[in-house]
Amino acid sequence: MAIGAEIKDDLEEAPPLLLDEAARTRRVALFVEPSPFAYISGYKNRFQNFIKHLREMGDEVIVVTNHEGVPQEFHGAKVIGSWSFPCPMYGKVPLSLALSPRIISEVAKFKPDIIHASSPGIMVFGALAIAKLLGVPLVMSYHTHVPVYIPRYTFSWLVEPMWQVIRFLHRAADLTLVPSVAISKDFETAQVISANRIRLWNKGVDSASFHPKFRSHEMRVRLSDGEPEKPLIIHVGRFGREKNLDFLKTVMDRLPGVRIAFIGDGPYRSELEKMFEGMPAVFTGMMQGEDLSQAYASGDVFVMPSESETLGQVVLESMSSGVAVVAARAGGIPDIIPEDQEGKTSFLFTPGDLEDCVGKIQLLLTNKEFRDNMGMTARAEMEKCDWRAASKKIRNEFYNAAIWYWRKKRAELIKPLQWLAQMFLPAPEANRITQY
Repeated sequence: MAIGAEIKDDLEEAPPLLLDEAARTRRVALFVEPSPFAYISGYKNRFQNFIKHLREMGDEVIVVTNHEGVPQEFHGAKVIGSWSFPCPMYGKVPLSLALSPRIISEVAKFKPDIIHASSPGIMVFGALAIAKLLGVPLVMSYHTHVPVYIPRYTFSWLVEPMWQVIRFLHRAADLTLVPSVAISKDFETAQVISANRIRLWNKGVDSASFHPKFRSHEMRVRLSDGEPEKPLIIHVGRFGREKNLDFLKTVMDRLPGVRIAFIGDGPYRSELEKMFEGMPAVFTGMMQGEDLSQAYASGDVFVMPSESETLGQVVLESMSSGVAVVAARAGGIPDIIPEDQEGKTSFLFTPGDLEDCVGKIQLLLTNKEFRDNMGMTARAEMEKCDWRAASKKIRNEFYNAAIWYWRKKRAELIKPLQWLAQMFLPAPEANRITQY
């Protein structure tokens, strides 16, 4: 059967809003890999805020994740650690199947109304198996665009097999959440699932933690290696080969007198440090809490060269901190800086276009009034991106849609059995008539 036939654009009716379902307390089992507590990544804040808001809305939550560095509970949600092993291609990423008898027993005892698993990964297979075993609706949310990463780490011919794995997983789910319109389009192009089974997980940012008020002279001194008066570019994130960070070396070669600070860590850090040896660059390592808030707010411009972001949480956090961004027009970034806001809240540059990128950075660095105004406009826009509203939409609308699709699928499976029963088993009334 052709793939197009398998995922035909259903003309079925949209799932209704199940008010009774939305109103009652739910039991939600989250399977998240890597851990949103121990592994620093773009979705760490996404899942931590989601768990927090589900608990505030009265839901019972358990979180199954990798075993290293996990708390016993988080905002009242029980956390279950599953033994993990390092990813062969990316050693610092822990993976786990989460299918031990202990975890199956814990989840079964919890009696979830819905299971929500992060994808892609290994743990999502365990979540799928447990959802089918318990007969529970399954939502998958997609966070790492592995098909884009594969050519940078291994063989390009593995891209299509990876898409086949993604198709298998997401066709087995009742609903898929994606972080940006770009990923939704990629799913449709790759014929993963039909569009009516995809929903957008709205962007959000902690605008209290990432705020211009955290701008700090002391932090700027630290980030600039004692030269706070010099223009300062910042980059925050996980340093991986797929992030296109070597592009920043060519950018800095064109900006004499400008400094750059790298905040974060990752497998590409040592190569990056060698690349920037002898240049006006500082590598701080990982930062969290108020230090991270100060680091964002104390820069002049945030530069994001990555072309593979599913969304780009660090871009949201920089803009929330009142620091304008110059980012590649690729992946999920245009969801944050749409065409009608380019040049107002931040800038996008054509991927790989050095002149375009450098020109926009220079415009911001040489015009403080323009830079400050753009930072304030970016901040005002980010104040609209509320995590609680995004979480409420998932809980009340998207989980409802998943439950509705799950019930519909189950009813369709039962129909042939009912038809067989009617064909071969006599109706009770017919029995009574024959007896008289």
